[in-house]
Amino acid sequence: MQIHHTQTLISSPKPFNLIPFSVNKTPKLNVAALGSRVLKANHGLRSKNRNVICSAADRLSFDNDAKRKRKVVEHVSLIKGKEDLSEEQEKDMLDYLYTTQYQMGGIVSISLGRVSGGNDDKYSHGIYMRFQTKKDLLKFYENQFYVGVLRDHVVPYCHEIINADFESEVEDDMLSIFRKGEEFNYGVELVLLIAFGKSSLDGPAEDALLTLSKLTMDFPSLIVQATIGSNFNISSAEYTHGVVIRFRSTEAFQMFMNSSEYNNMWRTKFQPIVQKHLSVHFSIDPVGTELM
Repeated sequence: MQIHHTQTLISSPKPFNLIPFSVNKTPKLNVAALGSRVLKANHGLRSKNRNVICSAADRLSFDNDAKRKRKVVEHVSLIKGKEDLSEEQEKDMLDYLYTTQYQMGGIVSISLGRVSGGNDDKYSHGIYMRFQTKKDLLKFYENQFYVGVLRDHVVPYCHEIINADFESEVEDDMLSIFRKGEEFNYGVELVLLIAFGKSSLDGPAEDALLTLSKLTMDFPSLIVQATIGSNFNISSAEYTHGVVIRFRSTEAFQMFMNSSEYNNMWRTKFQPIVQKHLSVHFSIDPVGTELM
């Protein structure tokens, strides 16, 4: 049985030094002082690299600023579940993560589920959350209810968690910001973390991300929304950038990932300058009766 939840939400684990961590070690949950210090330290991180984002549904040119944009903060968390994780334990973990949105403010959208297709790094579950500001994200990481969910309902079931956070932009309307509407009720969430070589950050990396953003806009029938930006979470600083793409369906995801346009772009623009990358995807189903 697969358990997937999506739509509006609000919280997430401690960011910057808590994750990734080994569950054999007791993480320090002293986030208040640390969080503000980390946010300040990362405020100018990779400031020369533009955050690139696009909503494929917009069909906007990057040279056309006619439509107003709104900044958003994207949070992704990837979990390596234990091999003997039962369906009941998985449901408990995902339900508690999902329902944290009802216990705190700041999260405007959420999706989570079991990773499909496998991956070399053996991450088993993905969580995506959107915040309106970095301040909201920091409050989320510091929230004691969320810390309790991690301690009691996530850490016991996993080997490792990695968090990444980046700022991006979406069209300034409620459906785009809050990921509302019929087209966000179903589909596939793709999370891609990328580590560019340092020498490429000022030019080739920016060009590669811009090319990816433009490509996602060329496939509005396949992609609902895509966001891209520089990762400012120092706990996962080995990854320089994050990408989140919502596909309309499993078929749409497969068509895009197998397309010659995407593969040629990756081969020519990304492969020569990417040191490593982590890619996972999971299916999205409407919120229903599987909640607690």
